[in-house]
Amino acid sequence: MDGADPHIHVEESVTRHDSGARSILAGTFGLAGDLPETAATGCGLRVPFAMTSHRPESVTCLACREHARAQHLRLAEQTERLGTMPGSAITGAQAGRVAEHHRALAQRFADGP
Repeated sequence: MDGADPHIHVEESVTRHDSGARSILAGTFGLAGDLPETAATGCGLRVPFAMTSHRPESVTCLACREHARAQHLRLAEQTERLGTMPGSAITGAQAGRVAEHHRALAQRFADGP
């Protein structure tokens, strides 16, 4: 992490969005968690958190784009399977909508910046 990398990356755990957790904590308890200074990325680097994005149009690192695409496709498949399991907390239709959302994100990562 020498600051010379001009690319925008994705976090290693692409499908985890900490902003939701921070919003819940802030709304419930009046607490706001600090953002991390650095983040592990999909391409294996550790970069300043400010050099990451979850928006496909902003990510310029090709290895991170491919990593994010694969992660979203994997989550889409897992979600669809969850929707078909007996006793699942979500219906098949709900699982289908979530899976389609993640497939659309995967396609946006595949399309390039």
